[in-house]
Amino acid sequence: MFDHPIQPPAGHGQTQAVQPAAPDPKRWRALAVCLCAGFMTLLDVSIVNVALPSIESGLGAGPSDLQWILTGYAVAFGLVLVSAGRLGDARGRRRMFLIGLLVFTAASALAGLAPGPGWLSAARVVQGVGAGILNPQVAGFIQALFSGPERGRAFGLLGASIGLSTAAGPVAGGLILQLVGGADAWRWIFLVNLPVGAVVLVLALRLLPETDPGPRDSRLDPVGVVLLGAATVLVLLPLIESPDAELTSRPWWLLALGVLVLAAFFGWERWHAARGGAPVVDVTLFRRRSYALGTALALMYFAGFTSIFFVLTLTLQSGLGYSPLLAGLAATPFAFGGAIAAFTGGRLVSRFGRALVAVGLVLSILGVMATALVVGLVPGDLVGWAIVGPQFVAGIGSGLVISPNQALTLSEVPVAGGGSAAGVVQTGQRIGTALGIALVGAAFFTALAGGSDYIAAFSIALYVVAGLMVVALGVAVVDLELSRRTGVRARL
Repeated sequence: MFDHPIQPPAGHGQTQAVQPAAPDPKRWRALAVCLCAGFMTLLDVSIVNVALPSIESGLGAGPSDLQWILTGYAVAFGLVLVSAGRLGDARGRRRMFLIGLLVFTAASALAGLAPGPGWLSAARVVQGVGAGILNPQVAGFIQALFSGPERGRAFGLLGASIGLSTAAGPVAGGLILQLVGGADAWRWIFLVNLPVGAVVLVLALRLLPETDPGPRDSRLDPVGVVLLGAATVLVLLPLIESPDAELTSRPWWLLALGVLVLAAFFGWERWHAARGGAPVVDVTLFRRRSYALGTALALMYFAGFTSIFFVLTLTLQSGLGYSPLLAGLAATPFAFGGAIAAFTGGRLVSRFGRALVAVGLVLSILGVMATALVVGLVPGDLVGWAIVGPQFVAGIGSGLVISPNQALTLSEVPVAGGGSAAGVVQTGQRIGTALGIALVGAAFFTALAGGSDYIAAFSIALYVVAGLMVVALGVAVVDLELSRRTGVRARL
């Protein structure tokens, strides 16, 4: 695992599992099933954006309804990630994966048939719960089924699916709206999940193994679950206000209260573990540099890169009159670059470690800055073409960041605790996404209110995106410097 081995800190309820003598022959097919399900749930984070005008007119939804249709999914998603990962570790990842898939698919049907905005908002919350149950099991399966360079390649494919789902959401939404047409076309944004979910369910029943690596610890930590859930909601709520809300008008006191509850959660987890309990999160993981810095890097990078598509879609549709489909297609260069680089990065991470992530961050920053510069140099109808090159470079950078960073972050995590550890990382990604949209959205709408046109506001927002990525690069540089000083670096 390391150039100079380190004895990992002891954790309660998590022991280093013994790797099987021979790898599971179905592991790559099982991974394909996991990635399909994960892609479907992550696609629903962004696919709804382009359908909001249709939902507003079709259901008579007001601004607060539209906000909850978007944010209800995000809150519920982030709320259950860690607890669902812990349940998968303790009770079986296959079981929790299937439960999450069923909940998500059923909620998609409820959303597609919604008679009113309240029904749709509630269905989106249930969808988020299903997605939050399912997603940490994917990383848990990768931890259990793969090791060494193979694990890096598997995480590379996971990173490609994350990048593609984020960028493909607006494209898929715009394509569905254009192909179906009519006032109820938005319903197929959700109903398309039904046949996909049914096929994935059949394949999951056939191909997913039960991966409990040893005797199962069935003890759970209800106090920890409640504290972590409360902290997650309190932190997310002020961040997922309507993006055009002024930063000063947000209920930041909830964020401060959330930090206090989070501190209480960590205190409880230490106390509970010291008395022989099985905590939701093994807090000793944060003593491991690869995990602590990797989680922080993921939070800041997701704050930057996911915000790009939010301001890009607004600029192209509202500012320049692009159709939802054309606005979505403008994000495809980033998606293609990210998919290619994520797969390549998964193969290279075992050799280059965090240095590969740093290179990806530099490319992402350069691509974002180049995008901010070129959009003001061409007429509005050519903006989509002008950003192809810069966005492809930014996408390549993204592919070299997401999957290699996730593989390195989880490299020291025992297999038995892979689900809950991945849940913490993914919760950080969700919080980072909300933070980025809050900050980047505030910069964008403040510039518009100050008299800037959409192109100028878009450029300003991209500089904020680049700033968030620079913070992530700083985290990577710190890790590289500590590796140089100690002679120890995390690797697969």
